[in-house]
Amino acid sequence: MDPYTPRARTGGKKKNLTLSTKEYNKITDTIASVRRNRQYIDDDLGEDIDLRIPVSRESGRRRRDEASFEAERSFVRAPLNSRVVSGSAQREKGKGKAKENSLYGIPVEIQEALVLEDLLFVLMGIEGSYITYHQDYSPDDDDPLNGVRFVVSPSLDPSLRDLVERILPLATYYTAISSFIELRSHLDFGLVNHALCASMRDMLKDYQTLLSQLEHAFNTSPHFTLQKLWFYVHPTLHTLSLLYLLTTDLATADDPTAELSSSSSSSSDAEEDARNEALGLGGAKLKAVLSEIKTTGLGVDGGASGIAVKGGEVLAILHERMQNMSGDPAARELYGALLRDSGKPYVEMVQAWITTGKLDDPYEELLVKESKFINRGTLEMDYTDEYWERRYTLRDGSTLGGSSKQHQAGVPPTRSVGGRLPGGACIPGVLERWKHKILLAGKYLNVIRECGIEIRRDSGQEYEEDLSMDDERFYKCIEDAYTHANRTLLQLLLRDQQLIPRLRSLKRYFFLSQSSFLTHLLDLSHNELRKSSKSASLVKLQSLLDLALNTDAQGEDAMFREDVKVTMAGNGLYEWLLTVVNVSGLEDGETAEGHGHAHESQKKDREKEKDDKKQILAIDALTLDYHVKFPLSLVISRKTILRYQLIFRFLLHLKHVEQSLSSMWIEHKTTAWRRPTRPSGTGPDAGRQTPHSPQKDWHSEFENWRKRVFLLRARMLAFVQQILAFTTFEVLEPNWRKLEGKLEAGKVETVDQLLRDHVDFLDTCLKECMLTSSKLLRAYSRLIVTCSTFALYTASFTKSANNAIAAADTPDGDHSMAKRWDILGKFETNFNHWFKVHLDCVQFYASSENVSLLPLVVRLNSIKSSH
Repeated sequence: MDPYTPRARTGGKKKNLTLSTKEYNKITDTIASVRRNRQYIDDDLGEDIDLRIPVSRESGRRRRDEASFEAERSFVRAPLNSRVVSGSAQREKGKGKAKENSLYGIPVEIQEALVLEDLLFVLMGIEGSYITYHQDYSPDDDDPLNGVRFVVSPSLDPSLRDLVERILPLATYYTAISSFIELRSHLDFGLVNHALCASMRDMLKDYQTLLSQLEHAFNTSPHFTLQKLWFYVHPTLHTLSLLYLLTTDLATADDPTAELSSSSSSSSDAEEDARNEALGLGGAKLKAVLSEIKTTGLGVDGGASGIAVKGGEVLAILHERMQNMSGDPAARELYGALLRDSGKPYVEMVQAWITTGKLDDPYEELLVKESKFINRGTLEMDYTDEYWERRYTLRDGSTLGGSSKQHQAGVPPTRSVGGRLPGGACIPGVLERWKHKILLAGKYLNVIRECGIEIRRDSGQEYEEDLSMDDERFYKCIEDAYTHANRTLLQLLLRDQQLIPRLRSLKRYFFLSQSSFLTHLLDLSHNELRKSSKSASLVKLQSLLDLALNTDAQGEDAMFREDVKVTMAGNGLYEWLLTVVNVSGLEDGETAEGHGHAHESQKKDREKEKDDKKQILAIDALTLDYHVKFPLSLVISRKTILRYQLIFRFLLHLKHVEQSLSSMWIEHKTTAWRRPTRPSGTGPDAGRQTPHSPQKDWHSEFENWRKRVFLLRARMLAFVQQILAFTTFEVLEPNWRKLEGKLEAGKVETVDQLLRDHVDFLDTCLKECMLTSSKLLRAYSRLIVTCSTFALYTASFTKSANNAIAAADTPDGDHSMAKRWDILGKFETNFNHWFKVHLDCVQFYASSENVSLLPLVVRLNSIKSSH
C-alpha cells in the first residue's frame, strides 16, 4: 500500500499561520482517522472509513493498537511525519511502557531493508519507526540551530548499527542548517545573511536531489544496500559538517556559554558522548541558556550588545574559517563559494558608495555609517568640523591616524567571543587596508553632489557587475574610484573655488601682513574701541572696517573684502587661552600641591573675571570673522577660523600696545618732558644755595626720574616690537610660504591631506607664537598687560612732570618725589620680574621642545643687555 498524506482543504488564503481551536481539532481528528484507516488495512480489517467524518481524539484512543500523532505544529513543519508511526509519541503516550517496534527475530536482510527505508526519511529530518528522536529531544525546548539528534533501536543487528550511526550525523546537520536558513532569512538579519542563506539553500537542494536519487534506487534496485547508501552519502557528510560548523560559529558568535557547553554531553554512554562531542551538541545547561536568550527576540545573535551577527561580521567569520581551514581543499572551496555569494550584496553597496556617493545600507551592514542629523547647515556654527569628521565615519571608529576610538559614542563594544566588533562595525579582513579609501571616496563624491555637480565617471570607473571580494578587479575599482573622487574634489576646491586666493586674503586680514588697513581702522575707531565691548556699536565698526578695506584693498584682495566681518569675543584673549590650555591637567614639573594652589588661584581669578567681564574693553574683544560658502567651508571651517581669530587678536593687541607706547613717545617730546629744570647756581638765589642743598638734589632726582620713565617706555616698546617682528617675519611668513608652496606645486595629493596641512599650519603658528603653553602664556600676558597699563598712565606721568616743573619755580612748592618714584618703581619691578620669567621660559622651551623660539631668545637678550 502506498503511503498517503492528506492535505487540509482551505477556503482561501490565510494571512497568518495561526489556527483556531475548531480548525486545530478538525486537522488532528482527520490525521487520527487516516492513521486508523492505515492500521485497519494493514490488519486486513477492510473497514471503510469516511475521512470527511471527523473522529474525536478520545474515540480514537479507545483502540489499543492505534498509532498516536505528533502535535499540530510538528505537522505544519514536516507533514511527511504522517507517513510513519512515531515511536517517541508511543513512548510519550504510555510513559515508557508502550509497545516499541522491535527487530528481534527478524532476518538481517529484512532489518537492513527496514532501516534503509527509515534512513531515507531520517535524512530529511523525519522520524522513522526504528530510528527515532533522542529521548532528551524536545521540539519546544531545544534550540533548533543545534539540529535534531536521532537514536537507533537497540534491537538492530550490531553489524548494521555501526554503519547507521555513521550516517545519522547527516540528519543532525541537515536539520540544523535548515533551521539556520529559516531563522536568518528574516528581514532583520540583512542582505548578507539573506545571500548566505540562499547559497546554503542551493547546496541543500543538491543534497535533496541526492536523497531523491537514493530513494529511487531503493525502490527500483534489489541490490541497493546500506553499504551503497554510505558510499554515496559519505562525501556529502563532510560538506554538511562544514556548513554545520559555520552555522554553529554564527549562532554562538556572542554566546560563550554555548561554545563552552557545546562539547558537553547529557548521556552517560561513552560512545554517545564521543559522537555528541564530534557533532558539537550541548547539554541541558546550554538548552536552558539558549532558551532564555531566545526569549529576547534576538536569539543567540543579539548577545549583550543587542546587535545581530550580520553584514561585515558574517563575512569576517567566513573569511576567518576559510583561512583557518586552508589546508582542506574542500573546505576552502566551500567557504570560498559562500564568501563570494554572501559578499555580493556587500560588494554592491561598496560599489554604489564609491562610485555615486550614495549610502544604501538599510540594515546597517556596511563599514561606513551616516549621521543624518549632521548636514551642511551645521558648518555655519560648527567649531569641531562635525560635518566632515562625523557625517560619514567608519563603524569601527578608526581614523586616518590609525587609532580606533571604540570608546566614542556610536561604536559598539566588542563581542565576548572572538573579540570582534558586532554587525557592520566588523570589517572583513580583506577590506581592512582599503577601509579608509572606501570611506573617503564616498565622502568626496558627497561633497561634489552637495554642490549640485553631476558626477561623471571616466571609462575606468564604470560600474562592473559580478565582482566578488576575492576578485582583484574589485580592489582596482576601489583604487580608481578613490583617485577619481579625490582628483575631482581637489580641482573643484583649488581651481573652481579659488582656494589659494582665499587663503591669501585670510593671511592678509588676520596675520596683518599688510597692516596699513589695521592702522587705519584703529585710528578711525579710536573712540569706539575705548568703550566696553557691550557698548561698542558693531554696525559702526563694520562701516569703519569697510572704509579702511576699500581704501587699502587692491587687486586680488579687493575680491573678498566683503567676506570680512567685525565681531566681538565674549572673553579676554589670554584668560580664554589659559582656560583652554589648563584643561590638559598638570604640566611637567608641577606638583599636586602646587596644582591645588593654582586651582584655588584660578577659582578666585574666575570670580574676579565675572565682576570684570562687563568692563572688558572693545579693543580687547575686537576680532574679525570670515564667511565662505560650501564647499570652501570644509577647508576654511569654523574650526580653522577660530585659530585665525586667536592669532589676529594676539597681533591686534600687540599693535595696539605698540601704538599706545608710540603715542607715549610723542607725548614725551612735549615741553613737560624736554624742558630742563633750573639747577643750583643758575637762578637769582643761587648765591644762597650750597653745593649740597636739598633743591639741587631734587633737580637731580627729577631728571633721573624722567630718564627712568623714558628708559622703561623704550624697553617696553622694544619688547613689543621684537615680539611683533618675531611673530610676523619668523613664524607666520615662513610657515605660510611652506603651505603656499605645497598648494601651488601640487604636492597636496588628497583632500584630507589638504585639510590636515591647513590645520597643521595654523597649529604650528599658534605654538610658535607661544599661545599653547600655559607658562609662556602666563608670563607673556603679565608682561603685555604691564606695558598696556603703563601706556595708560601717559597723561598721569605728564601731569606729574608739569606739577614738578611748576613746584621747581616756587621755593615753597612740593619737592617730594616719593610718590612718583613709588608708581614708577612698581611698573619697573613688575616689568623686570615678568620679563625675566618670560625670558627664562622662552630659553627653556627653545632648548627642549620648540627650537623655533631660538631667534626670539636672541632678540630678548638684546633688550636685556641694553638695560
